[in-house]
Amino acid sequence: MLTHRSLHSLRLLLLLCVAAGAMKFNMFKKSPRSREGDVRLSGSVDNSEGRVEVYHDGQWGTVCDDNWDMAEAQVVCRQLSFPGAKSVIIGRQYTQAPGPIWLDDINCKGTEKNLVACEFKSWGETDCSHKEDVGVVCQTGSTNETIADSTHSLDNSISLSDDLGQIFDNGNGCDFLILVRSPTGNIQENGTAEMAETNICAHKVILSPFPLFNVSEGISNITMDVSSSCQPLFPSFIRYIYTRKINVTLSSAICVHWMASTFGVKQLMEDVGRLFSKVVPDDGVFHSQVSIYNYADKTNDLILKENCIQFLAWNYQNLTMSPAWTSLPVELLGALLTRSDLVARDEYFVLQSVERWITEHKGSVSLENQAELLSHIRFPMIPAEKLYELETNSSLYSSHKTMCREKMLSALQFNVLLFSKLVTNPKFSKDSADYQPRIYTSEPWSAVVDPSIKTPAHRVHFTPHRRHGYRNDPYFYNPTVAPYTPSVSFRTPLHSSLIFKSNMINWEANIFESESDCSRKGLRCDSFPVAWLSPNQNPSDILYRNRVMMMCKGKYVCQVQGFKSSLAPITVNGTACLCPNDQYTYRVVVRPEYV
Repeated sequence: MLTHRSLHSLRLLLLLCVAAGAMKFNMFKKSPRSREGDVRLSGSVDNSEGRVEVYHDGQWGTVCDDNWDMAEAQVVCRQLSFPGAKSVIIGRQYTQAPGPIWLDDINCKGTEKNLVACEFKSWGETDCSHKEDVGVVCQTGSTNETIADSTHSLDNSISLSDDLGQIFDNGNGCDFLILVRSPTGNIQENGTAEMAETNICAHKVILSPFPLFNVSEGISNITMDVSSSCQPLFPSFIRYIYTRKINVTLSSAICVHWMASTFGVKQLMEDVGRLFSKVVPDDGVFHSQVSIYNYADKTNDLILKENCIQFLAWNYQNLTMSPAWTSLPVELLGALLTRSDLVARDEYFVLQSVERWITEHKGSVSLENQAELLSHIRFPMIPAEKLYELETNSSLYSSHKTMCREKMLSALQFNVLLFSKLVTNPKFSKDSADYQPRIYTSEPWSAVVDPSIKTPAHRVHFTPHRRHGYRNDPYFYNPTVAPYTPSVSFRTPLHSSLIFKSNMINWEANIFESESDCSRKGLRCDSFPVAWLSPNQNPSDILYRNRVMMMCKGKYVCQVQGFKSSLAPITVNGTACLCPNDQYTYRVVVRPEYV
C-alpha cells in the first residue's frame, strides 16, 4: 500500500518527468558543411534512427508528423544512403529541438530523390509544435529486409521519463492488482477449464486517467480474461501506460489493438490500427487476413474492415485456393461478391468458386443464403460458351432453377443484342452491377509487363501462351531492336459480348519509369512509375474502364489503379504490401463497357 509520502513522491516524479525531458550535450562534434535541402537524423545514439531535420536558409529545422507515413520515411532513409525505412516514430522527443519547424503536411510518392522534392506547405508554414516532430528508423542491413521483418516502435512519451518504466518494473509502492487469466486448453478434474494466471501490480495514480480500469477508492484489484495468445503481451501494454512506449510486431498487433480498445487508450489504438495495412499481406495462407476481418467486424472498425475486404477482393483467386477459403464467413464472401474490383480469371471462375464454397458448407448454409450469394454472380459477364453449359455443369442449378434461368436469359440477351435494343426492356438497367465487369485476368483481356526484363537497346514483346492461369502465367518474349522500355502488345475483341467476338482491337502497354520514357511516346507524365495502355483505334460507342494491377513477384496484388485517358499513376510506397528489392510486376486489364 502506498503511504502518503510515497504517493506524494510518485506524483512529484510524474510532474517532473512531464515538465522536462532528458538533456544531452554534444559540444565537440563538428558538423559537415550543410547544403540547402539536406536531411539528418538527430537526438539518438543510433545513426540510423532519430528525429528528421532538414536544412533550409542556413538553419536546421524539424518536420511535423502530419500526413507522415512510410513513403516519406523511405525518401529520407534513401537520401541518407540507407537501404530503406524500417518504421516511423511518432511522438518521441529525442532531445530538445532548437530550430524552427520547416515542413508540414508533406506528401511524398516514395520515389523522390530528396525530401524537399515532395509536396508540402510553404517553408515554415505550420500549426504544429515540437511535440509533433517526426522521427524514422532506417534499415541498416540487406535491401531484402522488409516491413514484415521489423518491429514497430510506437512512442508517444513526449517527455515522460524512463524512470516510470522502472517504477512499473520493480513494483515498489504498487496499490492496484490486475489478475490476467487465459485458458490453457486443458480441463481440470472438476470439469472446469484450466486457467493460466498472471499477476500485475500497478499504481492507481498511473491508471486513473483511464476510467475503464475502474480505479477508485474502494477497489484495489480487477480480473481480466484474455486469450492465451494475448496474455504474454498484457504486461507490455500496462507498461506502455507508464512510459507511452511499446514495441509491436505484426503478430502481436491484434492483441495490442484489442487491449488499447478495451481500456480506451486511444492513441495506442490509432497507432496500431495504422500498422494493420502492413499485417494484411503478411500471411500467404490468408488466415491472418480473415482473422483481422473478423476482429474488425466484431469491434465495428469500418475502416479496417474495408481495407481487409479490398485486399481480399484484389487477391480473390489466391484466396479461393488457400486453406482459409473454407473458413470464410458467409458475410465476408457476400461482401467480396458485390465488388467490381474483385480480381478473378473470369466470371465463370467466380461462379465455380462460390459453388465450391457452398458445397463445402452444405447443410450449414440455408437456401436463402445460397440464393443471396448466387444473386451477386454477374451472369452477363460469363463467357458465352460457358453459359450454355451451366444447366448441366452447375451443381446448384437444380436448387435455384428459377433464379438461374432468369439470370441466364438476361446474359444471353446481353451477348446477342446491342444496348440500344436492351434499353427497351423495362427490366433492363445498364447501371446494374450485373453488366459491370470485374477485373478479369484471363486471355485475351489482360497482359503482364515486367520492368525488370529489359536491355538498353531492346524492346521486349510478351506473347502469352494459351494457358489459363493467374499466379504464374508463362510468357515468352520476342526482342526487337528499339530504344524503349519493355512493352506488351496484345489483341482483344472490341467488347466482351458475343456479337463483337470477331471485331478485334490491338493494345500496347508499357511501364514508364522516367520522363524520357514518356517523351518517346509524345506524353507528359507527372509522376513515376506510370502505366500506359493505348489501343490502335478508339471506338466511339464503347467506354473502356481499364485497370493496372501492381503485384509483388506475381504473388500478391498490392495495388489497383484506373487509367485516365491512357495513363495510370502508380504509388509504389503507398501499396498494401512492400516488396523486397521492389520486385513488382504489372498486369494491365482491358474492361469494356457501353457508353
